[in-house]
Order: sequence, then structure tokens, then C-alpha cells
Amino acid sequence: MENLINQLKKSAPKVTLLMALAAGAALQACSGDSGKANAKDDAVSSDAASAVYVAPGEHDELYSFLSGGFNGQVSVYGIPSGRLLKIIPVFTQFAENGYGYNEESKAMLQTSHGFVPWDDLHHPKLSRADGMADGRWLFVNGNNTPRVARVDLKTFETVEIMEIPNSAGNHCSPYPTNNNEYVLAGTRFSVPLDMKGGTADVSMAEYKDKFRGSISFIKVDKEHGDMELDFQILVPGFDYDLANGGKGPSNDWVFFTTYNTEKSGTLKELGASQNDRDYLAAINWKLAAKYAAEGKAKEMPANYYHNKMDHNSHIAKSTVKKTVRYLLPEDCPGMMYLIPAPKSPHGIDVDPTGEYMVVNGKLASSLPVFSFSKMMKAIENKDFDGEVNGIPVFKYESILQAEVKEPGLGPLHTEFDGKGNAYSTMFVSSEVVKWSLKDFQVKDRMPVYYSPGHLMIPGGDTREPYGKYMVVMNKITKDRFLPTGPELMHSAQLIDISGEKMKMLLDFPTVAEPHYAQAIRADLVAPNSVKFFKLDENTHPDAVKNEKDVSVTRKGRTVKINMTSIRSHFTPDNIEGVQVGDTVLFHVTNLEQDWDVPHGFAIMGANNAETLIMPGATQTLRWVPKQTGIFPFYCTDFCSALHQEMQGYVRVSPRGSSVPISFSTGAKKPVPPTTAAVSK
Repeated sequence: MENLINQLKKSAPKVTLLMALAAGAALQACSGDSGKANAKDDAVSSDAASAVYVAPGEHDELYSFLSGGFNGQVSVYGIPSGRLLKIIPVFTQFAENGYGYNEESKAMLQTSHGFVPWDDLHHPKLSRADGMADGRWLFVNGNNTPRVARVDLKTFETVEIMEIPNSAGNHCSPYPTNNNEYVLAGTRFSVPLDMKGGTADVSMAEYKDKFRGSISFIKVDKEHGDMELDFQILVPGFDYDLANGGKGPSNDWVFFTTYNTEKSGTLKELGASQNDRDYLAAINWKLAAKYAAEGKAKEMPANYYHNKMDHNSHIAKSTVKKTVRYLLPEDCPGMMYLIPAPKSPHGIDVDPTGEYMVVNGKLASSLPVFSFSKMMKAIENKDFDGEVNGIPVFKYESILQAEVKEPGLGPLHTEFDGKGNAYSTMFVSSEVVKWSLKDFQVKDRMPVYYSPGHLMIPGGDTREPYGKYMVVMNKITKDRFLPTGPELMHSAQLIDISGEKMKMLLDFPTVAEPHYAQAIRADLVAPNSVKFFKLDENTHPDAVKNEKDVSVTRKGRTVKINMTSIRSHFTPDNIEGVQVGDTVLFHVTNLEQDWDVPHGFAIMGANNAETLIMPGATQTLRWVPKQTGIFPFYCTDFCSALHQEMQGYVRVSPRGSSVPISFSTGAKKPVPPTTAAVSK
């Protein structure tokens, strides 16, 4: 096996993607037993159990936020315990709490394509202040139907989702600048823009001439976090993969890896691997904003949704935007440059000083490290090697600081510990490699299980990383956990990086497919956590803040039930006068004013889900009964010793029935229609 690795290293410049993948399969197939032995003998810390043990009643040091990939959610784990703390639904309906099902949250999933209740969530990024994570918000991307969302870390709820026009495969996204001036979102797939608010109907043979990419500049309100699409840059028709921003001297810049500089429209595993090198795109975001403010931006029609959740009413509302401004690089000198990079690069990572940009070329035999100061000197000296679409291309050697020799096979991502070291994942050789930013030599390597994609050092993309732990997210999990049929959960591994040698501490399964993660010290988030919503600040139009104010009303074929929940009953809990085919809206207000006392609401025969109502909030469940009878409803979330007794009934009569609207709780007889709230 060692000979195979050495042979591949020597031949790697000529290795095609197919050969690299085949080698990876061979390595995975035989890494099980020997990999475990190596881990036991050399890598696993002897005190691993105590290092990750968090005693009952104690809290973890860190929150970590792992993207859920194809489940459209964010998973929150405590570090170092690896305990799953919460799943936050973002781009997907979530039956556990009714997100995307209840009437208040449905608008969050509206797009120009209609109601889209799923997306492929790849990259969580924490909001920043002075280049450091500030613990206020988490930005995430939707890769499939291009969207960017914001999660409020006071409530751990999705509060805003913006659709991105002129984009397809919103992958290199969302990357905040160091004071949240902008969140940047780049397209993965280039498309033929018709400049009228959509994509043109063109032949695939016109790919090279008609297709373009886009990079969106989303402004972030400094106080409230509200997003606004300020402008876009329409860039050459490559595929844009990942991005990261500068810091310190490179603070005004953001860098994007690109592939398919060949502009191949078919069989890209071959067509997009023809050039010896692709590009790292360097964009001066501050200069771009200046150009846009000075009137360089043009305007085109657009059609995209901007969805926001109101804090006090907990009702989401959609706004449809109809225009977008754009810049062209060829009209904006000094705004964008291209750096030759290893073919098909994936991750781009900037070290804590802001001087070095590391490009992870997954088909390369070395890791190139570019110098920001050399880049600035090359700009000054106009040290270019031609241009693409009017964008200057640097000479590779004039920007290069060094190449990390023979780091491993299939480098994908790099992060930093703040102590002068970098750590890179090797997808094919299934390892993490530690190397020095001083002499660019490999210092340590550790096998991981198996095929690592992403890794995360808390704060590893900021100017002051928390260089104690590293989390490696592996794509292949076979033999790590108890088998669960053909599909296994992915594996995350926690590694101690506080010493000279890496030490394995913990394996833990992860929900769906994490593509990236961010972590932050718990004391920056936990003290601000909302424990309940103040009932007197609830502005929902159908909120009921006292049981005496409940009502059941009919207007045409719609019945509104404005009700309350509190330990351990609903008011009302007996309702009559509903007819087959009515649209029944249960507006349930949770009267509790205590931490961790949500109440659920579900009714038999509903075609959506339950809804989970936080203390002090109001949520609405829509129900259309299709047959006559008595239908129970109940609380789905355990709330007290009498939780089982927290239930009620709705009587459904035939359509056109003379049974009047009436309701009661604890009364001998239902409230008669003369005193019930009834409207014709």
C-alpha cells in the first residue's frame, strides 16, 4: 500500500481524475484493518475518553455548526463531546416543529420557481466583527435553488432567506467580509443570461460564447442582520467552486477557485480537465462596491424572492424583487484578477495573517501557497501573462510563495491553528497533513476514516483561530459504526491539535452530509440565548393572551379557531360546527412564560404536520376535514405529568349541516351560538 501511494505521488501530475478515484477506492478497500491498527498504536490519545468527557450538568466549550448537505438543515454539535444539540431546518420542511408546514413559516420557502421545500445546504459561515466570529448570526447557502439564509443565534431559528438571481448552483457561498459589510455568493454553474431576468434559450454548442457566471454582493444591516442584494459581478463562464476572504493586508479582497476554464459543456470530468491549470479569481470587493456606488453598475430585470420572519409576530413575509444591478469586470479596472492554479482546485484558504492564499488542487501533487504581497507587487509592475475577458492573468511564478511538496493525494481543504501551522485534508490518501507556514514542510500526518472532504478548526478562517481542536468530516464511514443497511451516516472525527503531534479523540456520526462547519466559543453565544418570547410583545394578529378571549368564528367556508395552550390543557378543547371541506385554521398561542415549555399541536387526519409553539408565541396549523366524525387533537411535546390529558375534540358535520359553531373548555355545556364568537 505504501508503494502504491509513492507511485501515485510521483505520477500525480499525469494522473487523470479517473485514476485518482480508482486509487482512492483501492486505498479505502484496504485501509480498514491497517488503518485501525495505526490509529490504535500511534494516533489515538491515551486519555481520549477524559479529553472529550463532559460531565452531567456541564456544558461543552464550543458550539459547532455542521451543514446538512442534502437534508437542507444545519446540525449543532457540542465540542468536545460530539453531542447533537439541535437540528435547525433552513431550506427544508421539518415535521418536528412544523417549519415549512405551519402557516407562519411557509413563506420562508417561496421562490420564483414556486414553493421549494428542499435545498442542498453546503456552507455555514458565522457573522464577524473585526475579522472574528461574533456569535450573532449564521449564514448558509442553498446550492440547488440558489438561496442564502440567515439563522439568528439568539433563537437558533432561520429568520431570513434570499433567492439569488442570475445564479445556478450557489456553491461558493456565503462568505462574510470581516465586518459583515457584505456576504458574497458565487455561482457554481455558469448559465446563458438573457439580461431580461432569466436564462436564454440557446444551443449547448454556444456554451463558450453565451454562458456567464455571477458573484452576488449581499449587504448586511449591522444592527439587525437584514440582507439586501446590492449588486452582482458578471464573470467569465467558468465554474466557481469555493471562496474565502482576506484579512489584515488582504482585508479588501476575496478569492474564488474556478474550474472548467475550458468552458466545456459536457462530460466535464474529461472536458474540464484539459488545461494544465485553472484559476484562482481575486476580487477587490471594496473597489467593486465603490464602482457600484459611483454609478458603474447597470440594471437589468430580475425576479427573485426575499423572505423574512418578523421577530414579534413570528410570521414570515415574502417580497418579490424585480431588478438587480450588475458590474462587468472589463469595465472596472483593478477589480478582478486571475491567478493560475492547479487544475480543478477546490478549497481556497487564507492564513490568519492575511498574507498566504492556499489553493487545494484535488488533482495536484503539491499545494501551492500564493503571496498577497507578491500579488500587489505584480499588480504594480503589471506582471501579467495575458487576459481573459479583459481580466488580467498573473504569471504563476510571480505570485507563488512556495509549494508544499508531497503533502498527500487529493488535497481538498486547509485550515490554520494560529500557531504557524496549516492542516490539509487528503481525500484520496485518507489523511490529514500538518505543515508549517514557515518552511512549507510537512510536520505530521494522521489517517482518518475515510476520504475526508472538509475540516474545521474553530476560528480557523479568522485572524485568531482557537487552535485546540480540529474536526474532520469524512465522506465514507464503512466499519466505523454499527451497520444500518446500504446507507451509513457520515463520520466526523475530533482531533487534538494542541501539541506537536495530532491525537485522535473521538468519532461521532453526523446527520446527512456535512460539507463544511464552523465553531465558536460557547460563551459568545449561550448568554444571549432566548429562553422564551414575551407574551406582551407577541404581535401576531390572531394571538390570544388570555383564555377568556378565545374564539371560534366562521367566514364562508373558513373556520378560525383562536385558542390557547398552557400546562395542561387547551382552551377551547371541545369545538362543534365544523363541516366537511371547511378550511380550519388553528391559531394556537402558548401562554407559558418559562424556559423549555413548548407545546405541540396536532389533529388526526391533517395532511401536513404538527406545529410546535414556543412559550409566548402563536403558530397556525391549517386543516381541511374530509369526512364526518369526532377528531381528537392533542399536545405532541411533553410538558407536564398531565401531558397525556392535554387533548381535545373537533366535531365535523356534513357540509350544509345546521350544527352551529360552539366551543367550550371545562363547561357542562358548550358555549351557545349567541355568546360564541360567530360571523357569517
